[in-house]
Amino acid sequence: MLNLGASANEPAAGTGDLIKDGSEATFMADVIETSQTVPVIVDFWAPWCGPCKTLGPALEAAVTAAKGAVKMVKLDVDQNQGIAGQLRIQSIPTVYAFWQGQPVDGFQGAVSPSEITEFVDRVAKMGNGAEADGGLADAIAAAEDMLTEGAVVDAAQTFAAILGEDQTNAAAFGGLARAHIALGELDQAEALLNNAAPELADKPEIEVARAQLDLARQAAEAGPVAELRAAVEADPNDHEARLELAKALYATDDVQGAVDELLDLFRRDREWNDGAAKAQLFTIFDALKPQDPIALAGRRKLSSMIFA
Repeated sequence: MLNLGASANEPAAGTGDLIKDGSEATFMADVIETSQTVPVIVDFWAPWCGPCKTLGPALEAAVTAAKGAVKMVKLDVDQNQGIAGQLRIQSIPTVYAFWQGQPVDGFQGAVSPSEITEFVDRVAKMGNGAEADGGLADAIAAAEDMLTEGAVVDAAQTFAAILGEDQTNAAAFGGLARAHIALGELDQAEALLNNAAPELADKPEIEVARAQLDLARQAAEAGPVAELRAAVEADPNDHEARLELAKALYATDDVQGAVDELLDLFRRDREWNDGAAKAQLFTIFDALKPQDPIALAGRRKLSSMIFA
């Protein structure tokens, strides 16, 4: 493994708690909790990554220039595989911005200095309150609360109103799709996602909505849990029955049970049906919030089996 030196990896001197090295143990406090009040940019890097040597310091400079409007956490993917896996980090450098506990923006690969400045400025504005964005951030947070509390129609109307102000708002776009899913309007959700602007296609909020749509489609076709469990108990190597049992468990909101069955299936035959167990696990993880304990624990267990 190449050592690119401390200057490429360590926060610049004098940045205080504005820029820090993170870990899986501190991710909740440094990113999820901190981003409730100040946007947090997370730089996923590794010592062997050449482009990271240039991108990291440039990001730090832009964050420092923002004078506290945004913070930055650096995560070495080699040392923090659980978080990297949960967020589907497939190449580095990858940069995500978190606001109010959710990933709201990001990019992969090296970008120009002007693009870095624009990205940091855009993220910083999320935390500047109503004056910075016309109150859209507050409206999104309110709509998410409505969705969580079951006021789905109100949430959908709020997300739609936000899109009326900003058609490329990924959080509102994904939120409206999830509201349609919650209302059982799967065709409307699918049409909405299929018509997403190209710049929204790879946003985390859109990926979450797509995963939830896939699972909702499966739930509509799920068989009876009791019958499928009996089939698995009768023949533990009936992989098809175990996969269908996992889908049925998820459909009944037993997410932990679904993950457990899929991990068992992966343990028994990871290559079965073109890696169906792993694919289904990724779909469930994508549909959950990044900090969801079931997803975090499931990711770690899957990683341990993959690399065992």
